[in-house]
Amino acid sequence: MDNKIEGKALKAGTWYTISNFLMRSIGILTTPIFGRLLTEGEFGAYSNFTTWLSILTICITLNLDSTFISARYDFEDSFDEYILSVLGLSTVSSILSIFLLNLVFPLIQPILLIDRFYLNCLLVYLVFLPAVNMFQARERYYYKYKMSVFLSFLVTIGTSLLSVVLVLGMGDRLTGRIIGSLIPTVLVGIVLYVVIMNLGKRHFITSYWKYAIKICLPFIPHLLSMSLLNSMDKTMITNICGEEANGLYSMAYTCGSLVSILIVSMNSAFSPWLGQKLHEEKYEDINSFAKTYILLFSAMAVMMMLFAPDILYVIGGHKYLAGLYVMPPVACGCIFQFLYTLYVNVEQFAKKTVGMAIASISAALLNFILNSIFIPKYGYIAAAYTTLAGFAWLLTAHIIIVRIYKMQQVYPNILVGIVAAISVVLTIAINQMYDAPVLRYIFGGVYTLCLMCVIIKNKDKILVVLKRKKKNV
Repeated sequence: MDNKIEGKALKAGTWYTISNFLMRSIGILTTPIFGRLLTEGEFGAYSNFTTWLSILTICITLNLDSTFISARYDFEDSFDEYILSVLGLSTVSSILSIFLLNLVFPLIQPILLIDRFYLNCLLVYLVFLPAVNMFQARERYYYKYKMSVFLSFLVTIGTSLLSVVLVLGMGDRLTGRIIGSLIPTVLVGIVLYVVIMNLGKRHFITSYWKYAIKICLPFIPHLLSMSLLNSMDKTMITNICGEEANGLYSMAYTCGSLVSILIVSMNSAFSPWLGQKLHEEKYEDINSFAKTYILLFSAMAVMMMLFAPDILYVIGGHKYLAGLYVMPPVACGCIFQFLYTLYVNVEQFAKKTVGMAIASISAALLNFILNSIFIPKYGYIAAAYTTLAGFAWLLTAHIIIVRIYKMQQVYPNILVGIVAAISVVLTIAINQMYDAPVLRYIFGGVYTLCLMCVIIKNKDKILVVLKRKKKNV
């Protein structure tokens, strides 16, 4: 049975990572298309819309699917009823928000800078988005991947195509862009809402709300602080250095954020398996797997650093190459982000989210202070290093928090420290190589060759895993 579960987890995890990465990265890949179809003002207005969408999603939907890592085992015999119940909580929150925000709209419009119609489109979207997220999370925790992968591709392709069609066909291109990005998710969400109601036997249990809220309320400041940590740089660069500098930084940061997308994608596949192992107290299994997991991700992030100029040129064009020195610290920051996310998963399973909020708020405050000091002195590139410092602090804080909870044995902490230190050294070294492209390509070729040798050397282990998948799934 264990081998069968391992095989299902591996196969499901692989497909989740691929589909999730493609779904999240398509927004970056379609940026050049909409950058040409929309005016600068329309592009900026849509960017403002998506910024508030990300903030209100956290505040209104409460990110209730984050409780699944522990609820899957606390309510093992009634997990579907739990999902339906917290989906109902999210719906109540969304509907109340529609009435409240429309009531105070004249007061908040100067802050939001969004038309009432666009705000209501956003709020209706948030009624049905949780159904999509929760259904896909449910499938992950049962290691079922086919329907989830299909839905990911359906929503992603549908959103991209419909947005292009509406932008080209409507007189108001901004409205076309916004509606096109929302409709596919709303339609799929309506269907999945009915599916979840049937799975949960239309049995809403409000006592589950207290369980979920206790975990999620401290998690909201954590998510908001992380959103602030990721967006604060751009605002401060604009104010201190100007819009052109922010444009260079933002494009380079966007390219570097491909690694962040990989983090989210891999973690969505990893966390269900982790939750099961933590429930079974099989810490040695986690520790053993984490070594390979950490080294694999770090190797991919270093590859991003090595070929940063090429990635930036393809996505942004020649005029953005001046910002390429932003990418190494951004990629290194993503390694730190990946590492501390491992510990955050443990905290979520243990239902200890207060420490997460404190760590994230302190990191955002540290980032603000460092930005205020170094951006005026060294320009927009300094912002990438201050963000790296914020992520380094988060890694340190979460290691301490997990140690306080006496669960430090879950991960190879010494390896984590070594990888973090080597990442910083490589960031500095690769940064110097950008002025010597021949040397960079030679090093990149050698690095790629070494990776291939490692894969070939471990091919027998890989084949055993593949055979196990075929046999057990």
